[in-house]
Amino acid sequence: MDKKYAEILLIVVIALRSTALLFSKIALAAMGPLTLLGLRFLLAFAVLFIIFFKRIVRTGRSTLLHGLLLGGLFYATMACELIGLDHTSSSTTAFLENTAIMFVPLFDAALRRGRPRPSAFVSGLMALAGVAFLTLHDGRLSMGAGEYCCMLAALFYAATIVATDRLAKKDDATVLGVLQVGVIGVLGAVSAFIFEQPSLPAATTWGGATWGAVSFLAVVCTVFGFTLQPVAQKYTTSDKAGLYCAINPLIAAVLGYTFLQEAFTRNSILGAALIIGSLLVSALLDQRAAARKPRQPLAGSGCSIGYLSSKRAPFG
Repeated sequence: MDKKYAEILLIVVIALRSTALLFSKIALAAMGPLTLLGLRFLLAFAVLFIIFFKRIVRTGRSTLLHGLLLGGLFYATMACELIGLDHTSSSTTAFLENTAIMFVPLFDAALRRGRPRPSAFVSGLMALAGVAFLTLHDGRLSMGAGEYCCMLAALFYAATIVATDRLAKKDDATVLGVLQVGVIGVLGAVSAFIFEQPSLPAATTWGGATWGAVSFLAVVCTVFGFTLQPVAQKYTTSDKAGLYCAINPLIAAVLGYTFLQEAFTRNSILGAALIIGSLLVSALLDQRAAARKPRQPLAGSGCSIGYLSSKRAPFG
C-alpha cells in the first residue's frame, strides 16, 4: 500500500471511531461503561473471527503475543478514559487524552535513541492548541483524580501508537487488529463482572435502539475502526498517526453540533482551523526535509538514485 493511501485509510479509521460518541451515549443509558466495552468488542471479535478464521488459526506465537500486548494497551487506554470521563467533563477528557499528540514523538525518539523530528513538534503544538480551543470552552483546567486518569489514558494511547508502528511492520497487521479487538473484549467483560453488575437491554423499543447502537459500535466503529489501524500504520509513521489523533475531537465536535445541538463557537472554528493547519504544516515541513536530504550516488557510476528512507529501530 502506498504511504499516501495508508494515511488516508488512517484518517478514515479515526473518523469512524470518532462517531462512537453519538452511539455510546445511547448505549450507556442502558448499561455500564465496562459492560458496553466488553459487549462491543466481543461482538466485533465474533464477526472478525468468522471472516478471518483461516488466518487467525495459523497465527504464530510471536504475532499472538504482539496482539495481546496491543490489546492490553488499548484496553488500558479506554479503561482510563472511561474512569476519567466519570469524574470530569467530556471536553476536558477530549483535551487531556489528545495530549498523546505530543507524547508520541517523544516515545518514538526514545526508542530510536535519537531526537524528535522538529516538524513533529511544530505540527503537534499546533494540533494540541487546536484541540484546546475546540474542547476547553470554560478556559480553565484544574487537575483532580479524573484529569490524572485522562493523562494516564494519553500516555497509554501514545504507547499504543508507537507499539503498533513497530509491531505492524513485523507481523500480519490484519491479524494483529483482530487479536487486539478480542483482548479488549475479554478484559472489558472480566472487569465488568468485577466492578459492575452487567445486564443486557430488554427487547423493547428503547432496548431495540440500544442494540442498534451497540451493533453500530461493534461493526462500524470497531470491526473497521480498530482492526484497520495496524494495517494503515504499517505503511506510515507513528508521528503521523499521533498527529491524526487531533482529527478525533474535530469530527466529534462537528457531529455533536449536527446531531446533538451542541455549541460550535468562534473558539471551535479557530480550533478546527489549527488542527487542519497542523496537518498541512506537517506535510510541508516533511517535503522540505526530504528535499534537503543528500542524494547517494549509485556505485560505479556518476548518476544518483532516489532519496534514501531511514529505517526505524525495532520495537523493544
